[in-house]
Amino acid sequence: MIYRVDVQGCPDVSRTDPAGEGIRRQLAAAGIESGEIKTRRIFLIDAEASREQIESATHKLLADPVADHAEVFDSPPAKSPGSLIEVHLKPGVMDPVATSTENALRDLGIKVNEVRTGRAFHFGKSLDKTQLESIAKRYLANSVIEKIVFEPQLPKEFAHAHVAKFEIRHAKIRGLDDVALQKLSRDGHLFLNLVEMKAVQKYFDDLGREPTDIELETLAQTWSEHCVHKTLKSAVEVVDESGKALRRYKNLIKETIFSSTMQLMKSKTDFCLSVFKDNAGVIAFDETDAVCFKVETHNRPSAIEPYGGAATGIGGCIRDVLGTGLGAKPIANTNVFCVAPPETKSVPNGMIHPRRILEQVVAGVRDYGNRMGIPTVNGAVYFHENYIGNPLVFAGCVGIIPNSMIEKKVGHGDAIVVMGGRTGRDGIHGATFSSAELTSTHADEFSHAVQIGNAITQKKMMDVLLQARDRGLYTAVTDCGAGGLSSAIGEMGGEIGAEVELEKVPLKYAGLRYDEIWISEAQERMVLSVPTDKVNELLKLSRSEDVESTVIGTFGTTGEELILRYNGTEVGRMKMEFMHDGIPMPTRRAVVNEGGTGYQPVKNHGLVAHATRDELLGKLAHPNIASKHWIIRQYDHEVQGGTVIKPLVGPLQIGPSDASVIRPKATSKKGVVVSGGMNPSIEDPYAMALASIDEAIRNAVCVGAKLDKLAILDNFCWPGVHDEVSMGTLVRACEACRDGALGYGIPFISGKDSLHNQFTDSTTGKVTRIPNTLLISAIGVIDDVSKCITSPFKKPGNAVYRIVPRDPHGASIVECREIHQAVSELIALGIVKAAHDISDGGTIIAAAEMAIGSGLGVELRASTRMKELGWFTEHSAGYLLEIEQGRAGEIAPLVSKSDAVYERIGTVTEEALLIVDGEVSVDIDEMTKAWRGTLDW
Repeated sequence: MIYRVDVQGCPDVSRTDPAGEGIRRQLAAAGIESGEIKTRRIFLIDAEASREQIESATHKLLADPVADHAEVFDSPPAKSPGSLIEVHLKPGVMDPVATSTENALRDLGIKVNEVRTGRAFHFGKSLDKTQLESIAKRYLANSVIEKIVFEPQLPKEFAHAHVAKFEIRHAKIRGLDDVALQKLSRDGHLFLNLVEMKAVQKYFDDLGREPTDIELETLAQTWSEHCVHKTLKSAVEVVDESGKALRRYKNLIKETIFSSTMQLMKSKTDFCLSVFKDNAGVIAFDETDAVCFKVETHNRPSAIEPYGGAATGIGGCIRDVLGTGLGAKPIANTNVFCVAPPETKSVPNGMIHPRRILEQVVAGVRDYGNRMGIPTVNGAVYFHENYIGNPLVFAGCVGIIPNSMIEKKVGHGDAIVVMGGRTGRDGIHGATFSSAELTSTHADEFSHAVQIGNAITQKKMMDVLLQARDRGLYTAVTDCGAGGLSSAIGEMGGEIGAEVELEKVPLKYAGLRYDEIWISEAQERMVLSVPTDKVNELLKLSRSEDVESTVIGTFGTTGEELILRYNGTEVGRMKMEFMHDGIPMPTRRAVVNEGGTGYQPVKNHGLVAHATRDELLGKLAHPNIASKHWIIRQYDHEVQGGTVIKPLVGPLQIGPSDASVIRPKATSKKGVVVSGGMNPSIEDPYAMALASIDEAIRNAVCVGAKLDKLAILDNFCWPGVHDEVSMGTLVRACEACRDGALGYGIPFISGKDSLHNQFTDSTTGKVTRIPNTLLISAIGVIDDVSKCITSPFKKPGNAVYRIVPRDPHGASIVECREIHQAVSELIALGIVKAAHDISDGGTIIAAAEMAIGSGLGVELRASTRMKELGWFTEHSAGYLLEIEQGRAGEIAPLVSKSDAVYERIGTVTEEALLIVDGEVSVDIDEMTKAWRGTLDW
């Protein structure tokens, strides 16, 4: 029998419903009068139990006896006056709360078959059906994964997926012409181009047979842009706008970014320990441990299901760290979001409003990281109208790993063990979907690509995995990311082969076909290579921690082939060599404009003292500059107890931090610094990439990092690169990364690309391309965290100095490096009490933020040069420094080594005012209100 349990806040405890009130305010802001809104949590429990047992369990498990009121129903509840919206997950969608409830009920001795959950929203005012549907779709639910109803629900039985009869399915590819091959690729969600489809056709022609569905799916996953990065690895003929040949790359990324790292590693062999060959890049930390860093993108899933997309984005990046070497312990998370402005009035057909996207991606990262007990320490948000159909979600994770466990190797005869969550339909075609351009039909067409994570399952799996690592119970590990088992086992067995028995894979529910089991990206799963004499010990350890581990096959017994079986029947067999090396890599043509080869300020408003007040307050309130405290406060950045410099700093913890510093080992003063840089508003791709690198370095230097102990990561998010001009912008950005790495002496250790980030409205045909976006993340080691500094002003009377390149329009990489080096040495001397980079909004915004964070004032005076450039000019390699009284003379010997301009432009004051040239005075409280108020949702 199915019982319904409704849980809501007890009116005797709280007269308002916080969740309901939040929704009411959103609706009121949109001009919708809804009346009071009350929310309820719904549990639908299919159990062989009496009503009394369910009532007892409800009060023990589901409702707080003080704060909640709960009711149990065995028949549909009556509808109350007003209006009702109920939101229920669709069948087959992962429901972590339901799973936890099932386990808890069984612990109470109740024979439960299944639990499903939902949410109810009761409106005090009666609204018509059209209004309710609009409210539900825009503010309350995502139709990709959720069902919306307007009557109380209590089904007699749960709907389940149809269990198909087993049959091997073949795809006809032999003899198809070009048009038919392209149709097969698109209709089958393979997203392989014609050249690639012809290579597949030839392979099976040579074998004299048609491929099975699972073989085609495996190749599509393995050859997807998401997995193999085939555009950045392609050969490129570079020409100028007249068609004149300039240079040729056999492998673009290998001869730019990778080659710069290889050159730098000749002198950094003790620092760069593992680069571009594992799930995350690894650098040295101390004599016993190393740290690793990976940043991923999860753009497409987040576009159609923001909460689940972002949650599984950070969850997957955490697994990347767990799958680095023999397993690193996650110690910090990062995130960056790029969305359209929240005040956007209308959105393309099939897309979610950017305000809801931002709220939900924040919630997804928040819930996953907080529940796993990993601090979220660094991030950013960037708004641009061209992210309207294609938001970007970057998720990063830092881990620590023993030096002796950085290397891994799959052994011949090792058992293939899958550990963690079960396999479902969620995430099918995620890798191929992530490699395609978005259209307004994708929300429906790729609902199966949406994944819903369960952080608690991953936390338990992580704990078991790290114990197993320390016991030496496996020889290699990787995560089931894009492509699921297909990519994980395919990569691990790439050199020695693998044999898999698909019916042994644990499933969330019955009904999955063998090919769905193989390619599903369902979350919280790792694949391990386990020596046969260690299998029983590993399985016993897993059972002791209530983590599921299952042997599903063997590595290295198939003669370098991948063999897939289901219930004893062979459903797939392919050569590993063809899977990994058979993809054709034709030469691409790229048209470049080499006009921009140096740094440029983003904007130069030319404004001096008499024009600053209104623009100062306006810029502080701009979404790209304003405080992100409303996001930061949702994250736990204190958990694990190692966060030294937090995302918000100063006496009241409201000032912006340039970078974060964590101390991963309580027995050591050594720390890890994490920062980022991104400048999509710069149109020239070369200048944009250099400015992003410079910003990431500058932010790290501001807290005390040294250049010789920094490494960087790249994350390219580009619109379509099918045309030669767009491909040229990608080439120029790669060349800038190479030149920047070599010029700064800072190596790239990891990266990721996400291409084809553009949206086509299927109704109008309008194509919206995101701005070329390159996120640069920096990680470094700080020898003594007690010497780190923060951005807020510290003491009245201290001098404020500005250090910038002499020519902000054309400073060279070498000049910028010399400035960074000089500032780093000044901080190490202890004369710098506060430092902040001059970036968005220029010098005056940097000074305002330093004042806001401290509560102290600052009196600024424009030099002749400042009057020429303007207070709002943004600089690469630009710093604002608070210098201890009496020590200004120590600046010159260091800064004079560079061609920088350094000048005193102000003094820290006791009075909480920002004063410019004695003419304009702005109260710190007024600036704080402007800076904090715009997006306080």
